Amino acid sequence: MTERFRDRVALVTGGGSGIGRATAMAFAAEGAAAAVNDAAADRAHAVVAEIEKTGARAVAVPGDVSREEDCRRIVRETESALGPLDILVNNAGVGTSGTVLSTDVAAWDRLVEVNLRGTFLMSRAALEVMVPRKRGVILNAGSIAGLRGLPDRAAYIATKFGIVGLTKAMALDHVKDGIRVNTVCPGTTHTPWIDERLAEAPDPEAAKASLVARQPMGRLGTPEEMAAAYLFLASDESSFTTGTALVVDGGFMC
Repeated sequence: MTERFRDRVALVTGGGSGIGRATAMAFAAEGAAAAVNDAAADRAHAVVAEIEKTGARAVAVPGDVSREEDCRRIVRETESALGPLDILVNNAGVGTSGTVLSTDVAAWDRLVEVNLRGTFLMSRAALEVMVPRKRGVILNAGSIAGLRGLPDRAAYIATKFGIVGLTKAMALDHVKDGIRVNTVCPGTTHTPWIDERLAEAPDPEAAKASLVARQPMGRLGTPEEMAAAYLFLASDESSFTTGTALVVDGGFMC
């Protein structure tokens, strides 16, 4: 393992489980000090405890990314504990099934608040400290659902298309500030959220088999594979990359 991120500070929202946890762990393994945000404080602290066992520096910064005051506090507490923020990973997100007709307004509002508003507010809080320093990386959680339509996912798709668009807008707005902004677009990834959805199905094994069957690689992605994409886009190896949507989907979009 290299130390590509020695002396850098990375903040991962939604870092208490799944892709977020894997990403925070991966940054710490490669030398970064990691701030772990999650709406559930116990999950954030649990991941920090895992990281600290490896000898890396970490801090839990619980909070709701849909709340402006929380976002500024999360950045402030990260910098107070670990130093100037170098990398923000806007991983926090929620999902739901439904068409426009079957999605109720409360579900629509919650997805917009967390996925899109949360990405906007956390990015703004990070930009407020990054722009004066003329450096920084912001990485957003997109999805293949932010690049093409899928059935029965109207609200989720709307927010993910919005995140891809916001990524491109921020990339252009802040390229002269020395800040790169990109998004990772995962395909179906085996996370605790997927396990919960499968458990709700009448036949969980059949539901999982149907997910796997649509993957050209014949399997689901792993959180660690998505974390690797975030690390690449945060690293100096991608210094000429901004405004891109990196698809990591096992060939689903081919």
